[in-house]
Amino acid sequence: MSSQTSTATGGRTPEPPGPSEPGAPGISEAPEPRRGVRGHPWLTLVTVAIGITMVALDGTIVAIANPAIQKDLGASLADVQWITNGYLLALAVALITAGKLGDRFGHRQTFLVGVVGFAAASGAIGLGGSVSLVVAFRVLQGLFGALLMPAALGLLRASFPAQKLNAAIGVWGAVIGASTAAGPIVGGLLVEKVNWESVFFINVPVGLLALLLGLVILRDHRAEKAPRSFDIPGIVLLSGAMFCLIWALIKAPTWGWSDPSTLGFLGGSLVAFLVFGFWESKAKEPLVPLSMFRSIPLTAGTVLMVLMAFGFMGGIFFVTFYLQNVHGMTPVESGIRLLPLTAMMIVASPVAGGLISKIGPRIPLVVAMLIAGVAMFGLSTLDADAGAAVTSLWFALLGLGLAPVMVGATDVIVGNAPLEHSGVAGGLQQAAMQVGGSLGTAVLGVVMATRVDSALPEKWADAKLPPLPPGQEDKLKSAAEVGVAPPAPAGTPAQLAEAMRNVVHESFISGMGLAFTCAGVVAVFAAGVAFFTKRGKNDAGPAVHV
Repeated sequence: MSSQTSTATGGRTPEPPGPSEPGAPGISEAPEPRRGVRGHPWLTLVTVAIGITMVALDGTIVAIANPAIQKDLGASLADVQWITNGYLLALAVALITAGKLGDRFGHRQTFLVGVVGFAAASGAIGLGGSVSLVVAFRVLQGLFGALLMPAALGLLRASFPAQKLNAAIGVWGAVIGASTAAGPIVGGLLVEKVNWESVFFINVPVGLLALLLGLVILRDHRAEKAPRSFDIPGIVLLSGAMFCLIWALIKAPTWGWSDPSTLGFLGGSLVAFLVFGFWESKAKEPLVPLSMFRSIPLTAGTVLMVLMAFGFMGGIFFVTFYLQNVHGMTPVESGIRLLPLTAMMIVASPVAGGLISKIGPRIPLVVAMLIAGVAMFGLSTLDADAGAAVTSLWFALLGLGLAPVMVGATDVIVGNAPLEHSGVAGGLQQAAMQVGGSLGTAVLGVVMATRVDSALPEKWADAKLPPLPPGQEDKLKSAAEVGVAPPAPAGTPAQLAEAMRNVVHESFISGMGLAFTCAGVVAVFAAGVAFFTKRGKNDAGPAVHV
C-alpha cells in the first residue's frame, strides 16, 4: 500500500475530498478499492473518446456539406467561408481559456458542458434556415468544442498513472484519426442519401451517449493547487492576440501578405502577445503560468506540435484539390483514396503510445518526423498520372510518421505540466495545432500560388498555345491554384482543349510539389526539435483500476 501511495502522490500530502463530489478521493490520495465504474481509467478513455469523436468528425465532415449548404441556402462564397472560419476562430481563441476553466471548475464538469453545448449547437445548425444562423451556431460549436478538447486531455492526465498515459493518448489519437478519416466518407453519404442537415444532426445522438456515459463514469479530479481565481486581463489579451493572428492567417490569401490590413492584424497580434507575456509575469494567478515554459521538453513539445501541424495540415490541404480537380474524383472517392494515411494513423497511434511508454518519446519522435519528411518529399514527386499504389505508399508512410508525433508531443506537453495546469496544457496543445495548421495552410498557400503564377505562363508558352485575351490570364491562374481547368471556349478543337487542361494541371502539380518540399524541410527541422523532448516527470493520476 505504501508503494502505491508514493506512486500516486509523488510524495505529496493527500488532498481533502473535491468540493463538487463529497467523499470522492483527491487526485493525490492513495488508491481506494474499486467502487463500480466511476473513475475507471479505461472507461474514462472510452467516454472522452466518444465526445472527441464529434469534434474530430466535424473537422472534415462539414467541408463535404458546404456545397450543398451554399446551394440550398443561396449562400455566397464568403458566407460559406465563414461557416468554416467562424468555427476555427472561436475554437482557436477559446482553447487555452477553456483549459483554465477545467483546471478551476473540474474537467468533468467542463467536458459535460462542452458535450451538451456542442451537440445542441449541431442540432440548431440543422434546424437553422439561413446562412447567418448556420454561421452563428458554428461559432457556438467552436466555443463548446474548445471546452471539450482540453478537458478530455485533463481527464486522461488525472486518470492514468504516468507509465500508462502514453498508451491512453495513443488510443485517443487513433480515435481522432478514425473520426477524421470517416468524415469525408460519412459526410458524402449523408449529403448524397439524406440531406446536408443530417451532417450536423449526427452529433446529437453521439453527444447524448457521451453525456450519459460521462454522468456515470467520469470522476471530478481536482489538483491540490487548482486555481481559485481568473486572470481576466490575461484572458482578454490572449484572446485578442489569438484572434488577430488567426484572422490574419485566414484573410492573408485574399488580402495579400503585404496588404496593410494583414500587416495590421499581425502587428496587433504581436503587440498583444508581448503585453500578455508581461502581464502574466506579474499576475498573481496567471492564465498561462510562464514557469511552465521553463520546462525545455514542454516548450519543445509545443514547438514540435506547431511544426507538425504546419507541414501536415498545410501540405495535405492541397491533396484534396489534387484528387478531386486533377484526378476528377468525387469527395467520397477522394476520402477513400486517403484511407491509407488515416488507417496507418489509427493503427500506429496505440502502437506508438506503447513504444513511447517503454523507451521514452525522444527517439520515436525524431524517427517519426524523419519518416514524415520522407513521405512529404515523396508526395512532392506526384504527377497527374500517379496511380493509387504510389499515392497510397506515400500516404501510408505519412500516417506512420505522424502518429507517434501526435501521441508523443501531446504526452510531452501534458505530462510535463503540473497537474493543476493540465487543462491549460491541453489547451496549449490544441492551440499549437490550430496555429500550426493555419500558418501552414497560409504560408504554403503563398508558396503554391507564387509557383503556379510563374509556371503557368511558361508552360503555356512551351505548349505553343494561343496567347490569352487580356484579363483572362489572372482568372486562369486563380483557377490553376486549386487545380481547376476551366472549360475551353466553344469550338476549341479537342486536342487544343486537352493541351490547355494539361498545362493547368501541370502548373498546379508544380506548385503542390514545391509546397510539399517546403513541408518536408519543416519536418526535418522538427526532427531536430524532437531531440529536446523527454518523458514528463510529473505524475499523471492515481493508479486505480488500471
